[in-house]
Amino acid sequence: MELALVVNLGSSSLKGAVIDRAGERLWQGQGPGGSGASPWLAEQLEPWRGRLTLAAHRVVHGGERFSGPARITPELVEALEALVPLAPLHNGPALALIRALIAWDPALEQWACFDTAFHHHLPEAAYTYALPARWRAQGLRRFGFHGLNHQHVSETVAARLGHPTQLRLISCHLGAGCSLAAIQAGRSIDTTMGYTPLEGLVMASRSGSVDPGLLLHLMREGLRPDQIDQALSRESGLLGLSELSGDWAELRRAAAAGHRGARLALAVFQHRLLAGIGAMAASLGGVDAIALSGGIGANDALLEIELRERLGWLGPIEWLRVPSDEEGLMARQCLALATAA
Repeated sequence: MELALVVNLGSSSLKGAVIDRAGERLWQGQGPGGSGASPWLAEQLEPWRGRLTLAAHRVVHGGERFSGPARITPELVEALEALVPLAPLHNGPALALIRALIAWDPALEQWACFDTAFHHHLPEAAYTYALPARWRAQGLRRFGFHGLNHQHVSETVAARLGHPTQLRLISCHLGAGCSLAAIQAGRSIDTTMGYTPLEGLVMASRSGSVDPGLLLHLMREGLRPDQIDQALSRESGLLGLSELSGDWAELRRAAAAGHRGARLALAVFQHRLLAGIGAMAASLGGVDAIALSGGIGANDALLEIELRERLGWLGPIEWLRVPSDEEGLMARQCLALATAA
Protein backbone atom coordinates (compact mmCIF):
# COMPACT_ATOMS: atom_id res chain seq x y z
CA MET A 1 0.00 0.00 0.00
CA GLU A 2 1.30 3.46 -0.94
CA LEU A 3 1.34 5.71 2.12
CA ALA A 4 2.21 9.40 2.28
CA LEU A 5 3.29 11.08 5.47
CA VAL A 6 2.12 14.68 5.21
CA VAL A 7 3.70 17.27 7.48
CA ASN A 8 2.14 20.70 7.85
CA LEU A 9 4.23 22.88 10.16
CA GLY A 10 2.33 26.13 10.66
CA SER A 11 3.18 29.22 12.65
CA SER A 12 1.69 27.80 15.85
CA SER A 13 1.47 24.01 15.56
CA LEU A 14 2.45 20.88 13.64
CA LYS A 15 -0.17 18.77 11.91
CA GLY A 16 0.80 15.34 10.61
CA ALA A 17 -1.09 12.60 8.82
CA VAL A 18 -0.50 9.28 7.11
CA ILE A 19 -2.76 9.13 4.05
CA ASP A 20 -3.19 6.38 1.47
CA ARG A 21 -3.77 6.85 -2.24
CA ALA A 22 -7.55 6.71 -1.76
CA GLY A 23 -7.34 9.67 0.61
CA GLU A 24 -8.05 7.67 3.79
CA ARG A 25 -6.26 8.94 6.89
CA LEU A 26 -4.70 6.02 8.71
CA TRP A 27 -3.19 8.28 11.35
CA GLN A 28 -3.33 11.97 12.11
CA GLY A 29 -2.29 14.14 14.97
CA GLN A 30 -1.45 17.67 16.02
CA GLY A 31 1.57 18.55 18.09
CA PRO A 32 3.70 21.51 19.07
CA GLY A 33 5.43 23.84 16.65
CA GLY A 34 8.93 25.21 17.13
CA SER A 35 11.68 23.12 18.70
CA GLY A 36 9.21 20.56 20.03
CA ALA A 37 7.98 19.54 16.58
CA SER A 38 10.70 17.06 15.61
CA PRO A 39 10.74 14.99 18.85
CA TRP A 40 6.94 14.82 18.91
CA LEU A 41 6.75 13.68 15.27
CA ALA A 42 9.52 11.07 15.69
CA GLU A 43 7.63 9.52 18.60
CA GLN A 44 4.34 9.45 16.67
CA LEU A 45 5.94 7.90 13.58
CA GLU A 46 7.75 5.01 15.24
CA PRO A 47 4.94 2.51 14.41
CA TRP A 48 5.17 3.60 10.77
CA ARG A 49 8.94 3.20 10.35
CA GLY A 50 9.68 1.38 7.08
CA ARG A 51 6.04 1.49 5.92
CA LEU A 52 5.92 4.98 4.41
CA THR A 53 6.21 5.56 0.65
CA LEU A 54 7.13 9.23 0.94
CA ALA A 55 6.92 12.32 3.12
CA ALA A 56 5.44 15.59 1.86
CA HIS A 57 6.23 18.88 3.63
CA ARG A 58 4.35 22.16 3.46
CA VAL A 59 6.96 24.84 2.68
CA VAL A 60 5.58 28.35 2.82
CA HIS A 61 7.87 30.23 0.43
CA GLY A 62 9.02 28.82 -2.91
CA GLY A 63 10.29 32.07 -4.39
CA GLU A 64 10.23 32.47 -8.16
CA ARG A 65 11.74 29.05 -8.79
CA PHE A 66 9.14 26.61 -7.50
CA SER A 67 5.77 26.37 -9.21
CA GLY A 68 4.81 22.94 -7.91
CA PRO A 69 5.93 20.10 -5.62
CA ALA A 70 9.64 19.23 -5.82
CA ARG A 71 11.53 16.14 -4.66
CA ILE A 72 13.95 16.96 -1.86
CA THR A 73 17.62 16.51 -2.75
CA PRO A 74 20.79 18.01 -1.21
CA GLU A 75 20.62 20.72 -3.88
CA LEU A 76 17.00 21.48 -3.03
CA VAL A 77 17.86 21.76 0.65
CA GLU A 78 20.44 24.44 -0.27
CA ALA A 79 17.82 26.29 -2.31
CA LEU A 80 15.38 26.13 0.62
CA GLU A 81 18.04 27.49 2.95
CA ALA A 82 18.34 30.58 0.74
CA LEU A 83 14.59 31.16 1.03
CA VAL A 84 14.46 31.12 4.85
CA PRO A 85 14.79 34.95 5.20
CA LEU A 86 11.62 35.40 3.12
CA ALA A 87 9.44 33.49 5.60
CA PRO A 88 11.40 33.05 8.83
CA LEU A 89 8.39 31.97 10.91
CA HIS A 90 7.78 29.03 8.57
CA ASN A 91 10.60 28.11 6.18
CA GLY A 92 13.26 27.77 8.88
CA PRO A 93 11.26 25.33 11.04
CA ALA A 94 10.14 23.40 7.94
CA LEU A 95 13.75 22.99 6.83
CA ALA A 96 14.73 21.82 10.32
CA LEU A 97 11.94 19.22 10.18
CA ILE A 98 13.07 18.02 6.74
CA ARG A 99 16.57 17.48 8.10
CA ALA A 100 15.19 15.69 11.16
CA LEU A 101 13.26 13.27 8.94
CA ILE A 102 16.35 12.68 6.81
CA ALA A 103 18.15 11.65 10.00
CA TRP A 104 15.16 9.54 11.14
CA ASP A 105 15.03 7.59 7.85
CA PRO A 106 17.64 8.52 5.19
CA ALA A 107 15.92 6.25 2.64
CA LEU A 108 12.52 7.96 2.91
CA GLU A 109 11.67 9.91 -0.25
CA GLN A 110 10.70 13.46 0.68
CA TRP A 111 8.87 16.18 -1.24
CA ALA A 112 8.37 19.90 -0.69
CA CYS A 113 4.96 21.42 -1.47
CA PHE A 114 5.00 25.20 -1.72
CA ASP A 115 2.35 27.57 -0.46
CA THR A 116 3.34 30.05 -3.17
CA ALA A 117 2.83 27.62 -6.07
CA PHE A 118 -0.93 28.20 -6.58
CA HIS A 119 -0.19 31.91 -7.10
CA HIS A 120 2.76 31.32 -9.42
CA HIS A 121 0.80 32.45 -12.48
CA LEU A 122 -0.66 35.66 -11.07
CA PRO A 123 -1.11 38.30 -13.77
CA GLU A 124 1.84 40.66 -14.07
CA ALA A 125 -0.25 43.60 -12.86
CA ALA A 126 -1.14 41.66 -9.70
CA TYR A 127 2.37 40.53 -8.75
CA THR A 128 4.36 43.65 -9.66
CA TYR A 129 5.29 46.26 -7.05
CA ALA A 130 5.62 49.88 -8.23
CA LEU A 131 9.36 49.89 -7.48
CA PRO A 132 12.45 50.96 -9.45
CA ALA A 133 13.38 48.54 -12.20
CA ARG A 134 16.73 47.75 -10.55
CA TRP A 135 14.84 46.43 -7.49
CA ARG A 136 12.29 44.52 -9.50
CA ALA A 137 15.18 42.88 -11.38
CA GLN A 138 16.25 41.35 -8.04
CA GLY A 139 13.00 39.40 -7.85
CA LEU A 140 11.23 41.79 -5.50
CA ARG A 141 7.63 41.00 -6.33
CA ARG A 142 4.44 39.69 -4.79
CA PHE A 143 4.24 35.91 -4.40
CA GLY A 144 1.16 35.16 -2.29
CA PHE A 145 0.81 32.34 0.24
CA HIS A 146 -1.62 29.78 1.68
CA GLY A 147 -1.78 28.48 -1.87
CA LEU A 148 -2.20 24.85 -0.84
CA ASN A 149 -5.35 25.61 1.10
CA HIS A 150 -6.64 28.15 -1.43
CA GLN A 151 -6.29 25.45 -4.09
CA HIS A 152 -8.08 22.94 -1.86
CA VAL A 153 -10.88 25.46 -1.24
CA SER A 154 -11.16 26.18 -4.97
CA GLU A 155 -11.45 22.50 -5.86
CA THR A 156 -13.93 21.82 -3.02
CA VAL A 157 -16.19 24.75 -3.91
CA ALA A 158 -16.15 23.86 -7.61
CA ALA A 159 -17.21 20.30 -6.74
CA ARG A 160 -20.01 21.46 -4.42
CA LEU A 161 -21.36 23.96 -6.94
CA GLY A 162 -21.17 21.66 -9.94
CA HIS A 163 -17.81 22.62 -11.45
CA PRO A 164 -18.84 25.98 -12.97
CA THR A 165 -16.13 26.88 -15.47
CA GLN A 166 -16.23 30.62 -14.79
CA LEU A 167 -16.77 30.54 -11.03
CA ARG A 168 -15.63 33.78 -9.36
CA LEU A 169 -14.58 32.78 -5.87
CA ILE A 170 -13.05 34.64 -2.93
CA SER A 171 -11.22 32.16 -0.76
CA CYS A 172 -10.70 33.44 2.80
CA HIS A 173 -7.98 31.61 4.73
CA LEU A 174 -8.43 32.91 8.27
CA GLY A 175 -6.38 31.42 11.09
CA ALA A 176 -3.10 32.23 12.81
CA GLY A 177 -2.11 33.46 9.37
CA CYS A 178 -4.70 35.12 7.13
CA SER A 179 -4.98 35.78 3.42
CA LEU A 180 -7.53 36.13 0.65
CA ALA A 181 -7.36 34.84 -2.90
CA ALA A 182 -9.43 35.94 -5.89
CA ILE A 183 -9.94 32.78 -7.92
CA GLN A 184 -11.47 32.70 -11.39
CA ALA A 185 -12.12 29.38 -13.10
CA GLY A 186 -9.74 27.65 -10.69
CA ARG A 187 -6.82 30.07 -11.12
CA SER A 188 -5.56 32.62 -8.61
CA ILE A 189 -5.66 36.09 -10.16
CA ASP A 190 -5.08 38.19 -7.03
CA THR A 191 -4.20 37.70 -3.37
CA THR A 192 -3.48 39.76 -0.28
CA MET A 193 -0.07 38.47 0.84
CA GLY A 194 3.00 39.65 -1.05
CA TYR A 195 6.78 39.20 -1.06
CA THR A 196 6.51 37.71 2.42
CA PRO A 197 3.59 36.47 4.56
CA LEU A 198 3.57 39.80 6.41
CA GLU A 199 1.55 41.72 3.82
CA GLY A 200 -2.23 41.90 3.83
CA LEU A 201 -4.73 41.11 6.56
CA VAL A 202 -4.37 41.37 10.34
CA MET A 203 -3.19 38.01 11.75
CA ALA A 204 -2.65 36.42 15.17
CA SER A 205 0.74 38.03 15.83
CA ARG A 206 1.60 39.47 12.39
CA SER A 207 0.75 43.05 11.55
CA GLY A 208 -0.42 42.71 7.98
CA SER A 209 0.12 45.73 5.74
CA VAL A 210 1.52 48.91 7.27
CA ASP A 211 2.73 52.16 5.73
CA PRO A 212 6.37 51.68 4.61
CA GLY A 213 7.00 55.23 5.80
CA LEU A 214 6.14 54.13 9.33
CA LEU A 215 8.89 51.50 9.17
CA LEU A 216 11.36 54.06 7.84
CA HIS A 217 10.45 56.29 10.77
CA LEU A 218 11.20 53.47 13.23
CA MET A 219 14.55 52.84 11.57
CA ARG A 220 15.44 56.51 11.83
CA GLU A 221 14.51 56.30 15.51
CA GLY A 222 17.21 53.66 15.89
CA LEU A 223 15.38 50.34 15.69
CA ARG A 224 17.35 47.58 13.95
CA PRO A 225 15.78 45.47 11.17
CA ASP A 226 15.73 42.40 13.42
CA GLN A 227 13.86 44.35 16.10
CA ILE A 228 11.30 45.55 13.59
CA ASP A 229 10.94 42.01 12.20
CA GLN A 230 10.38 40.62 15.70
CA ALA A 231 7.69 43.22 16.44
CA LEU A 232 5.88 42.88 13.11
CA SER A 233 5.95 39.07 13.04
CA ARG A 234 5.48 38.10 16.69
CA GLU A 235 4.16 41.05 18.68
CA SER A 236 1.59 42.66 16.37
CA GLY A 237 -1.74 41.61 14.86
CA LEU A 238 -4.50 40.53 17.23
CA LEU A 239 -1.96 40.13 20.03
CA GLY A 240 -0.58 43.63 19.65
CA LEU A 241 -3.99 45.24 19.29
CA SER A 242 -5.59 43.49 22.24
CA GLU A 243 -2.53 43.39 24.51
CA LEU A 244 -4.12 40.15 25.67
CA SER A 245 -3.88 37.30 23.17
CA GLY A 246 -3.59 36.36 19.52
CA ASP A 247 -6.15 33.58 19.97
CA TRP A 248 -9.42 34.39 18.19
CA ALA A 249 -11.68 32.36 20.46
CA GLU A 250 -10.16 33.92 23.57
CA LEU A 251 -10.64 37.39 22.13
CA ARG A 252 -14.28 36.63 21.30
CA ARG A 253 -14.88 35.71 24.94
CA ALA A 254 -12.95 38.70 26.26
CA ALA A 255 -14.75 41.12 23.93
CA ALA A 256 -18.12 39.76 25.08
CA ALA A 257 -17.01 40.45 28.65
CA GLY A 258 -16.17 44.06 27.76
CA HIS A 259 -12.39 43.93 27.28
CA ARG A 260 -11.55 47.07 25.29
CA GLY A 261 -8.39 45.71 23.67
CA ALA A 262 -10.16 42.56 22.52
CA ARG A 263 -12.96 44.63 21.00
CA LEU A 264 -10.43 46.81 19.19
CA ALA A 265 -8.61 43.75 17.85
CA LEU A 266 -11.81 42.22 16.46
CA ALA A 267 -12.90 45.54 14.94
CA VAL A 268 -9.58 46.18 13.17
CA PHE A 269 -9.45 42.57 11.97
CA GLN A 270 -12.91 42.80 10.44
CA HIS A 271 -12.29 46.25 8.94
CA ARG A 272 -9.23 44.98 7.09
CA LEU A 273 -11.00 41.77 6.11
CA LEU A 274 -13.97 43.64 4.62
CA ALA A 275 -11.65 45.97 2.71
CA GLY A 276 -9.70 42.99 1.38
CA ILE A 277 -12.83 41.16 0.24
CA GLY A 278 -13.92 44.31 -1.56
CA ALA A 279 -10.57 44.49 -3.33
CA MET A 280 -10.76 40.84 -4.39
CA ALA A 281 -14.31 41.39 -5.68
CA ALA A 282 -13.03 44.29 -7.80
CA SER A 283 -10.26 42.11 -9.26
CA LEU A 284 -12.82 39.44 -10.16
CA GLY A 285 -15.36 41.88 -11.56
CA GLY A 286 -18.03 40.38 -9.33
CA VAL A 287 -18.41 37.44 -6.95
CA ASP A 288 -20.27 34.14 -7.21
CA ALA A 289 -19.07 32.57 -3.96
CA ILE A 290 -17.16 33.37 -0.78
CA ALA A 291 -15.58 30.48 1.12
CA LEU A 292 -14.37 30.81 4.72
CA SER A 293 -11.56 28.46 5.73
CA GLY A 294 -8.79 28.15 8.30
CA GLY A 295 -9.16 27.78 12.05
CA ILE A 296 -11.22 30.98 12.34
CA GLY A 297 -13.06 30.96 9.03
CA ALA A 298 -14.31 27.37 9.10
CA ASN A 299 -15.31 27.35 12.77
CA ASP A 300 -16.72 30.76 13.72
CA ALA A 301 -20.36 30.81 12.63
CA LEU A 302 -20.77 34.31 14.06
CA LEU A 303 -18.10 35.67 11.73
CA GLU A 304 -20.02 34.38 8.71
CA ILE A 305 -23.18 36.09 9.97
CA GLU A 306 -21.31 39.35 10.51
CA LEU A 307 -19.73 39.25 7.06
CA ARG A 308 -23.02 38.42 5.35
CA GLU A 309 -24.61 41.46 6.97
CA ARG A 310 -21.77 43.78 6.00
CA LEU A 311 -21.37 42.44 2.46
CA GLY A 312 -24.98 42.40 1.35
CA TRP A 313 -24.06 44.97 -1.29
CA LEU A 314 -22.32 42.20 -3.24
CA GLY A 315 -25.74 40.82 -4.16
CA PRO A 316 -26.80 37.17 -4.07
CA ILE A 317 -23.76 34.92 -3.63
CA GLU A 318 -23.02 31.46 -2.26
CA TRP A 319 -21.46 31.35 1.22
CA LEU A 320 -19.53 28.26 2.25
CA ARG A 321 -17.34 27.17 5.13
CA VAL A 322 -14.59 24.78 4.05
CA PRO A 323 -12.27 23.12 6.59
CA SER A 324 -8.61 23.40 5.66
CA ASP A 325 -7.06 20.28 4.12
CA GLU A 326 -3.57 21.08 2.87
CA GLU A 327 -2.60 17.56 3.92
CA GLY A 328 -5.02 15.78 1.58
CA LEU A 329 -4.02 17.95 -1.37
CA MET A 330 -0.30 17.40 -0.70
CA ALA A 331 -0.74 13.63 -0.46
CA ARG A 332 -2.61 13.45 -3.76
CA GLN A 333 -0.09 15.63 -5.56
CA CYS A 334 3.05 13.92 -4.31
CA LEU A 335 1.84 10.30 -4.64
CA ALA A 336 0.84 11.07 -8.24
CA LEU A 337 4.22 12.68 -9.01
CA ALA A 338 6.19 9.88 -7.34
CA THR A 339 4.30 7.26 -9.37
CA ALA A 340 4.86 9.20 -12.61
CA ALA A 341 8.58 9.47 -11.89
